[in-house]
Amino acid sequence: MERVERAGRYQRPASTRVFVVANQKGGVGKTTTSVNLAASMAARGLNVLLIDLDPQGNASTAGGIPHASGTPGTYEVLLDEMPIENTVQYSPDVPSLRVVPATIDLAGAEIELVGLERRERRLREAIDRYLAGAGADVDYVFIDCPPSLGLLTVNAMAAAREVLIPIQCEYYALEGLSQLLKNIELVQQHLNRDLDVSTILLTMHDARTNLSSSVAAEVRGHFGDRVLSTAIPRSVRISEAPGYQQSIITYDPSSTGALSYLEAAREITERGAASVDQGVSS
Repeated sequence: MERVERAGRYQRPASTRVFVVANQKGGVGKTTTSVNLAASMAARGLNVLLIDLDPQGNASTAGGIPHASGTPGTYEVLLDEMPIENTVQYSPDVPSLRVVPATIDLAGAEIELVGLERRERRLREAIDRYLAGAGADVDYVFIDCPPSLGLLTVNAMAAAREVLIPIQCEYYALEGLSQLLKNIELVQQHLNRDLDVSTILLTMHDARTNLSSSVAAEVRGHFGDRVLSTAIPRSVRISEAPGYQQSIITYDPSSTGALSYLEAAREITERGAASVDQGVSS
């Protein structure tokens, strides 16, 4: 961990950037990406908030955050309008990383939200209040949501300003992607005009295979410069890390997986700074 912290710091954005990490297809590295990008930025000197919006709580586990039933977290933020600052826990391994945990209580939130006012905007309002007050020093927010388009994911998309889509370098990589983009467009039209699909990250990449190369070429041809130059390799170490309640950044900081996530995080921060410098939206 010491080696990671001593490395160069990443650039701070002019204002807080809020990402939703989304893909309706399961098994693409969505939670892994949320956790490891957040940990990478925090390890390099930025203040990062990770919001776990998946009832399985895998992002909370990988962050080393307790999330037994009854622990204040995203359920209380959405249903009880508890302030985010009352639910935040700090990562034991990366002190600049704050986590709002998800508990199994969140499993029923989809149904409970249906009858509530402002049901799609509750997370947005909570984040805005936090960033205007106790979380004014936060540079990046990452929201990890479930692999489905229900009210939890809609809340995440209504709250975010940018969408990061992880795409695995395997057969059927683009399967379901057109539907995801249509759903994002609906959110843009009805709930969040500022939402922008700004970042695509290739995951589970194996440079030795023609398949990974062809999928990467197809994704880059479709999305252009929204695709990060860095691809995340298929890695046993990345898969192992959550079992030890850690990100790959702290579990094995010198591994290719950790270095790849650090490089992807650097790209995101530099692209954001470049966009601000040019006076355009990231």
